[in-house]
Amino acid sequence: MKNSTKIQLGQNGPFVSRLGLGCMRMSSIWGGSTPDETESIATIQEALDRGINFLNTGDFYGAGHNEMLIGKAIKGRRDDAFISVKFGAVFHNGQPVGMDLRPIAIRNFIHYSLTRLGVETIDLYEPSRMDNSVPVEDIIGTVADLIKEGKVRYIGVSEITADQLRKANDTHPISALEIGYSLADRQIESELLPTAKELGIGIVAFANTAEGLLTGEMKAPLRVNDYRNHFSRFQGDNLLHNLEKVEVLKQLAGDKGCTPTQVAIAWVKAQGDHIMPLVSMSRRSRLPENIAAMDIVFTPEEMNTLNTTFAPGAILGGTYLQR
Repeated sequence: MKNSTKIQLGQNGPFVSRLGLGCMRMSSIWGGSTPDETESIATIQEALDRGINFLNTGDFYGAGHNEMLIGKAIKGRRDDAFISVKFGAVFHNGQPVGMDLRPIAIRNFIHYSLTRLGVETIDLYEPSRMDNSVPVEDIIGTVADLIKEGKVRYIGVSEITADQLRKANDTHPISALEIGYSLADRQIESELLPTAKELGIGIVAFANTAEGLLTGEMKAPLRVNDYRNHFSRFQGDNLLHNLEKVEVLKQLAGDKGCTPTQVAIAWVKAQGDHIMPLVSMSRRSRLPENIAAMDIVFTPEEMNTLNTTFAPGAILGGTYLQR
């Protein structure tokens, strides 16, 4: 992937790798077990070796563990990595309890992140979502001040409305919008995606396989202790209906000699030159398949099959992405 095309985040933003590495699964999330830290560090380092420089984290991933892990992985090679950090979510005993985006809190968050990462500047700093108790202008204005102080290079936003995105960009140029986007989750296409394109904002698209639905490996019913049982998409008749759609994806992938996961990632990439698939990985063994997905191209007939099968609303039920 070293010679692959880069993507520019924002009209005057940075050029970064076209595929992003999501580091969330490298830390204990929602009270789960912690993956192998040695393997996680090796995965980040091999990703950097292969030209994937966009590393995505949140200061609340594993209560700071994720940032410390990234700090270990990039030690001695800071210039190889572009670090994206989400902030603002407040957790207690591994469970989300709200948001805190007061200017004084943001200034507190940034200093903890810089210390844990072992860096002087965070490349992309973004509120993990907006807090309606604090004006958008105050949130973005505070991060803009951090840019002036040399603590941040660029501003991003995550899980935001089109109106909020405009307000944010009016306050300070926004380089990237991080948002869930996949064949199964296309609700951003109606308003948010066109707004971002109009404003020249790059899209960092996570959840490309829709919580595993599009991997082709899911079977009904899910195990009793599977966290996805909490989402209506994975319950009862909804799951049976959705897996029927996935059969079309599996057939198309088989005909192309690739995996359904690769097709799902490639579809996201194909939606625009300003869109980066952000793929979560915690093992080196996942890198070759996901990198190869970036070279997949579709015929008009194949794209029509995918867009028709997974038209907006074709997948029944919601996830946390559809609040």
